[in-house]
Amino acid sequence: MSTPVGGDGAAATTGEPQQTDGKGKFTFPSALTVLAVVTVAIWLLAFLILPGTYERTEDGAPVQGTYHRVESTQSFVDRLNDLFLAPVNGLYGVQDEKTGQVGPDLTGSLYGSAGVFLFVLAIGAFITVVFATGALDRGIARLAHRLRDRGALLIAGVMLVFSVLGTVEGFAEETLGFYGLLVPMMLALGYDRMVAVGASILGAGVGVLCSTVNPFATGVASSAADISLGDGIVLRFVMWIVLTAVTIAYVVHYAQRVRKNPARSLSGFLPGDRDQSAATTEEAPELTRLHKAVLALLGLVFAFMIFSVVPWSSALTGDADAEPYGFELGWSFPQLAALFLCAAVLVGIVARFGEQKLSSTITQGAGDFISPALVIMLARGVTVIMNNSRITDTVLHSIEGIVKGTSSGVFAVIVFVVNLPLAFLIPSTSGHATLAMPILAPLADFAGVSRAVVVTAWQAASGWMNLWVPTTAVTIGGVALAKVGYDKYLRFVWPLLAILFVLICAFVALGAILT
Repeated sequence: MSTPVGGDGAAATTGEPQQTDGKGKFTFPSALTVLAVVTVAIWLLAFLILPGTYERTEDGAPVQGTYHRVESTQSFVDRLNDLFLAPVNGLYGVQDEKTGQVGPDLTGSLYGSAGVFLFVLAIGAFITVVFATGALDRGIARLAHRLRDRGALLIAGVMLVFSVLGTVEGFAEETLGFYGLLVPMMLALGYDRMVAVGASILGAGVGVLCSTVNPFATGVASSAADISLGDGIVLRFVMWIVLTAVTIAYVVHYAQRVRKNPARSLSGFLPGDRDQSAATTEEAPELTRLHKAVLALLGLVFAFMIFSVVPWSSALTGDADAEPYGFELGWSFPQLAALFLCAAVLVGIVARFGEQKLSSTITQGAGDFISPALVIMLARGVTVIMNNSRITDTVLHSIEGIVKGTSSGVFAVIVFVVNLPLAFLIPSTSGHATLAMPILAPLADFAGVSRAVVVTAWQAASGWMNLWVPTTAVTIGGVALAKVGYDKYLRFVWPLLAILFVLICAFVALGAILT
């Protein structure tokens, strides 16, 4: 199974061509192209939007009601230089403590996304090394084979594994490698092809929607919101349990209905589909000691990552200002990048790759994940342009009225709903987070809502859209591999989308009220 470009949801796949009727082709622009257009558009708008600023607290949070207009000190040449250096500033721009301006040769604190950038490359290297051992592929295949005679358990088991991987590392595009196994197995058990599609797309998708520590969603958004990756993990974990259970129950219910009455299949059956039997399935692939060791290491690494970023004192006491326990590590992206690089080397040593193979695999993994890393860099470059032209606070002030007079629960739901169209227009999970959080996070402060709730609402919107939008290879590629019409998939999934929509609104509203 080939390693995907990245665990960035649509970010890694928006270059997939979508054929239109007739001779021509329509290719949805890649995330990099979308952000290049956004960069130029924001740069031009900065000439029209009046600059302004808020007074700020000691920790840099804007104070509601203190917005005032300021004079721009930038010349046209300065603005042109900002546009030219936007990608560079997005990676390692430094913010001057006195002027607030960002540039690569200033003195102050890092404003660019170098930490997150390197973290994405490091986790890409780790995931690629793990896949190169064949342990994860074989483990999932063995699970599916062992449960082949228990249909409901098979569906639930596969979806649960996909969901766990989705919530911790953005597992999505990787599901495309399992259709060759799941489709014939589901048909052999008396189901239809739609069951395989639902188990794959929805299993991984609901995990990404409820990301707990997914570096490409929760990680990037938390960094942009200036909070810890572990903030809000309790709400996201409970949300993941409930929404995963609902999604599994939905697919299992449909599968049992089709098994009892094949005429109720939404996808129908192709010639030969009904002739397959469970007896034709191949033998279960063996898990060697090496595979078991790699799977154990995979679980330990992600478990340690969760332990290292969770603010345990706050999570266990409910007090956001609680004194950290002595065992808390409080790690952030630099430490996590080092963790995954070391873990990649350790897995390679355990797998006896040898120096040449391990080096090339790590390099390949970092290269495969360069796309979401560049997306983060470009998106951060856009915020640098807004910062240097001093229009960020003006944009924030223009939507400040949204939170005035609204309850915290209503505000959280508004954040979720507002991000739905943004998730479609900016299909990159990482790019969407990096662009939106500088505005949404201060709004949370105005509404008296935890920034972690805003991160949860944002990623839920992105994940919900990616369950059905036709601009991702996860959806379009999945239905194509399973030979199921996209229109039929929409008929199958829309009731679940409605249920998840209501549940998400309830969770983010409750999370906002409790915080």
